[in-house]
Amino acid sequence: MVIIMGVIGIDFNKIQVERTGNLKGEIKINNNVSVKSIDKIDVPMKKSDQEGLSFGFEFTSTYEPKVGKVTINGSVIAVEDKKIAEQAVKDWKKDKKTESDIMTKVMNSILEKCHIESLILSREVKLPPPIPLPKVKAKEKQE
Repeated sequence: MVIIMGVIGIDFNKIQVERTGNLKGEIKINNNVSVKSIDKIDVPMKKSDQEGLSFGFEFTSTYEPKVGKVTINGSVIAVEDKKIAEQAVKDWKKDKKTESDIMTKVMNSILEKCHIESLILSREVKLPPPIPLPKVKAKEKQE
């Protein structure tokens, strides 16, 4: 099996959720994600002209005023063309930035997986959902 370029997996290595206060009044929820590291890794299923990358990240949902917090740390595993991967690692070591197409794929993968996980975790400690949930609205009666 040969992997095409892009994100192939996400691993969590730390999950923490806590409710530290009573829920009253207006609660503001701030979601944040940051990439902490980019490293080359061995991915056995890649082509010879591809390189594996690991993007270490931290995702947080902070509830204000300080009533709770969800923190998820982990890594995104991706496979990219060798030249692109080498440039990404080099740029990261230099400026803590890398090419936007790679980061867009990585950030979207982190947000998708972490929002789902934080939704489940927040429910377990009785915090409001960290993302707006869909709601049904009744139609207005026509006269």
